[in-house]
Amino acid sequence: MNEERYILALDQSTSGTKALVVNSKGQIFQKSGLSHKQYYPQAGWVEHDPVEIYENVKKLLNEVVQTAEISDENLAVLAITNQRETIVVWDKETGIPVYNAIVWQCRRTSDSCKALKENGYENMIHAKTGLTADPYFSASKIKWIFDHVEGVKEKAWEGKLLVGTIDSWLIWNLTGGMVHATDYTNASRTLLFNIHSLGWDQELLDLFEIPSSMLPEVKSSNDSFGVTKDENLPFRDLVISGVIGDSQGALFGQKCFEPGMAKATYGTGTSVMMHTGELVKSQNGLVTSIAWGIDGRVDYALEGIIHCTGDVIKWIKDQLELIDDMSEVEKLATSIQDNEGVYLVPAFVGLGAPYWSPYTRAAIIGMSRNTGKAHIVRAGLESIAYQVNDCIELLVNESNIPIKKVNVDGGATSNQFLMQFQADMLGIDISASQVSELSSMGSAYLAGLGVGIWKSIEEINTLNPNHDVYQPLMPKNLRNKYLDGWKETIKSIVVS
Repeated sequence: MNEERYILALDQSTSGTKALVVNSKGQIFQKSGLSHKQYYPQAGWVEHDPVEIYENVKKLLNEVVQTAEISDENLAVLAITNQRETIVVWDKETGIPVYNAIVWQCRRTSDSCKALKENGYENMIHAKTGLTADPYFSASKIKWIFDHVEGVKEKAWEGKLLVGTIDSWLIWNLTGGMVHATDYTNASRTLLFNIHSLGWDQELLDLFEIPSSMLPEVKSSNDSFGVTKDENLPFRDLVISGVIGDSQGALFGQKCFEPGMAKATYGTGTSVMMHTGELVKSQNGLVTSIAWGIDGRVDYALEGIIHCTGDVIKWIKDQLELIDDMSEVEKLATSIQDNEGVYLVPAFVGLGAPYWSPYTRAAIIGMSRNTGKAHIVRAGLESIAYQVNDCIELLVNESNIPIKKVNVDGGATSNQFLMQFQADMLGIDISASQVSELSSMGSAYLAGLGVGIWKSIEEINTLNPNHDVYQPLMPKNLRNKYLDGWKETIKSIVVS
């Protein structure tokens, strides 16, 4: 193993982009980040500017390479992990997007997805993709662009446009327009990819009226995705590998290599995912996806998707202005002994698993004259744990595989109140990696496998072993009281 071979890892997430340098010991050597603007043209609509995202990528790659003082000879590979389902359509000649990126959170296609269900397509979609006909996924977003942006549908059918998730957009730009590709994990989130045959599905393409000529080639996560050609980068001809959607990246970064191992990634929303190995179908609100593809072989995962977790605390700070800084959250939450019956349901863009209710809206229930900002902040934190608990319960029931602990990652894992409350609600251990950038590490591990920095998964398993473990301490009767209150609250507001 050569310690002087470094991996560059890009993490393009919902709120921003990070660039990291990882060494051959699996240690983060350097990192930098930039946020990008969130666009909300209408209630429930969310967009990003894909050009801004790529400009940030170039700035960050230049910054980390120069700061780390790494020469071209020491760079082995560029890895990419990305927000999934967010879609970009662009002109294959000019490289200019025809519209902003429509973000996974966006609910503008709720009515069209409802129509698909009413017209009897849900079972076919679920059977082929493992997903549900929900605006969360990519296909209905593409069709919306076709139907609402003048001239786009015609240009698409003339073969003049390309479409892809954010990884494809970045790869195309990084390679100077030479490569249009994605990996199995991102493809499996589009509603257009057959997770059994491992190819784009013509029946689904016909349903959404999308030409196959637009779509990227689908590869294994550790495959080569071409080499960099952009002259504005501090390197040329750097191999791109380790391409994986962020939630699956975190599953790999958490080393959930065996069936039954599970993780929760706390970000803007939360992905609760279990590695199942073989394909397991869900009938009750989970989705089946590809966990990763390595050397042409795929493993599968079951996932519970929560639309809003970390974003509820951002809302409390930015919109309610109850706090000035995120550092105040834990102090406020622990300043009261109990939630006093106050529950916050952060359904700002509907509810994901296990409810899949795009029309439900956020609510705060159970306030009294004594309710203050500490109760609201605590209720916001608790809502994260309750939603994760809902998903874990369902994962166990659907897979018939017991979960003995949950590996957690993401920014919220630094909040000790939340982590302890999460362990108490689940009744099992929570293991928080001391490396916070788990999606990035998952893509870096896969890229390292791709170029031979590490020879096997067994070798990766020995890296970064340190975790903080939270054990359940709450009496069972109190746990049940909290959970019963949450379930009654949800029942009172869910719109079917």
